[in-house]
Amino acid sequence: MATETSTGSGPASRRERWLWWVDGQLATVCLGSVLIILACGLAQVTFGAYKMTVSQAWQTVLDPDILFNFEVMKSLFFGEPVHGLSNSGSIIWNGRLPRVFVAILVGMNLGVSGAIFQAITRNELASPFILGVSSGAGLMILVVLVVFPGMLMLLPIFAAVGGAGAFLLVYAIAWKNGTSPVRLILAGTIVGTIFGSVQSGLFFFAEDITIIQSAMQWTKGSLVGAGWAQVRMALPFTGICILLSLVSSRQLNVLLLGEDTAGSLGMNVERVRFAMAGIAVLSAAASITVAGLVGFVGLIVPHVVRNIVGSEYKKLIIGCVFAGPAMMVAADVGARLALSPVQIPVGIVTGLIGGPYFLYLMRKKEKLGEL
Repeated sequence: MATETSTGSGPASRRERWLWWVDGQLATVCLGSVLIILACGLAQVTFGAYKMTVSQAWQTVLDPDILFNFEVMKSLFFGEPVHGLSNSGSIIWNGRLPRVFVAILVGMNLGVSGAIFQAITRNELASPFILGVSSGAGLMILVVLVVFPGMLMLLPIFAAVGGAGAFLLVYAIAWKNGTSPVRLILAGTIVGTIFGSVQSGLFFFAEDITIIQSAMQWTKGSLVGAGWAQVRMALPFTGICILLSLVSSRQLNVLLLGEDTAGSLGMNVERVRFAMAGIAVLSAAASITVAGLVGFVGLIVPHVVRNIVGSEYKKLIIGCVFAGPAMMVAADVGARLALSPVQIPVGIVTGLIGGPYFLYLMRKKEKLGEL
């Protein structure tokens, strides 16, 4: 066995090659994020208008009669809310727990999307919002809510089309014998501003006050009313985007070297950048569909993780998959419980976190922007 390991052909050597990117910093990010998710998730399912103890909430979440009941699980994940549960069981499993899972999926998607956009623009200030993707997806969803409310089941498709269309427009505006990170960001800012104005104008065409209130809440980013339907809606896109981003981590690393260096290594920079943008658009659209326009998560999470684990993209993506949910679950606990019984949009909380954080960075760092 020692001979096999020394020659690099044994099982131990193969494990080392596959797990070379696992280190103490990444383990710290993942473990710390899991602890935050567990603590905030427990607070989310415990506290609210219906009072229960931490022990009671924990026992309800881990109730074997629910966890190991195939019909209950099938109904929760693939059908309608389960009936016949106790009061605490119904409140947790039909209301509070799916909201935690939606926050986890949204955090994963926004963290991964922001990390990819920062690689293709080589700018640590890039995010789905900066590049107009969120505005495009948001505009399309708002059109459905206001004009075609009967097509709500197709929201993920409309969001993906809107986000992709916005990025294509940004790409076309930025194109001049190729693109550059600076032109992409400037074009994204322009497109995002225009689409945001159109979104505001759509409110004047809505006749139902309920739709207006729902749309306004959605534009601020909110998980109020999130349930298992939203989990089912976002889960497949989340899994696909995370898998593709991990598979593409080497290409993202090469993009960070700059266009000239990447081209000299044989990479078709524009083709790879466009393909990576497609993954980031799909990931952002999945989160926007179920939670609305939640700001700063795609900006802050990759930045914080990069400062801890470095810029190697396999480690960065995995760190974002854990840190993004930690930020979203924590922010949603604040949004639901801070002013209880009034619930504020989670986008307001992430904005209150993100604004001061980047003000701190601006004052601390001499150079902020290009990676």
